[in-house]
Amino acid sequence: MIRQTKAFHLAILALLIAIVILQSIIPFLGYIPVGPVNITIIQITVIIAAVLLGPKDGAIIGLAWGILSWIRAFVAPTSPVQTLVFTNPLISVVPRVLVGLLAGYLFWGLMRAHWKQTWALVVTGGLGAALNTLLVVGLIALFYHTPAVAQAYGAGNPGLLSKVLMTLVVTNGIPELILSALVVPLVATPLLKWFRR
Repeated sequence: MIRQTKAFHLAILALLIAIVILQSIIPFLGYIPVGPVNITIIQITVIIAAVLLGPKDGAIIGLAWGILSWIRAFVAPTSPVQTLVFTNPLISVVPRVLVGLLAGYLFWGLMRAHWKQTWALVVTGGLGAALNTLLVVGLIALFYHTPAVAQAYGAGNPGLLSKVLMTLVVTNGIPELILSALVVPLVATPLLKWFRR
């Protein structure tokens, strides 16, 4: 992590939380609706926060995202899946916190292993997005193998839900992974230079 004054650090943390709030509220800024699901891009902000501020603050930004996802499932769901699934904080909050925490540790570890910064950012971005997708989909499969959730996903019955969820890993997870792997280094590289100054 880059050394900063406490006031500067808190200001950047508050700014990143504000960005996550805007992404959670404004359509297409943080989620792109595609049928009954959303392609998520908020993880990019969380991963960048973890890279700039470290794992602990990455987890705090992830927590803000998770709490907003949880509240949104109650007050402004964009699909039946959100109401059925994301009202459970194990699915809406825990994966988001872990994305911030683990992305920070991953970036630190890769830099300590003397990886080139650009490649460390690409891998951190891609794996951070993959972690979010796999945790959310995995927890849905674990806790919500029910007829109601199967119908919300268009699976018809719980027996087909696993296949639908695996399809989501491919159709949503891969674009999210690619987008994060491309955008994280593009945004984080100049920010890291600026922080070091």
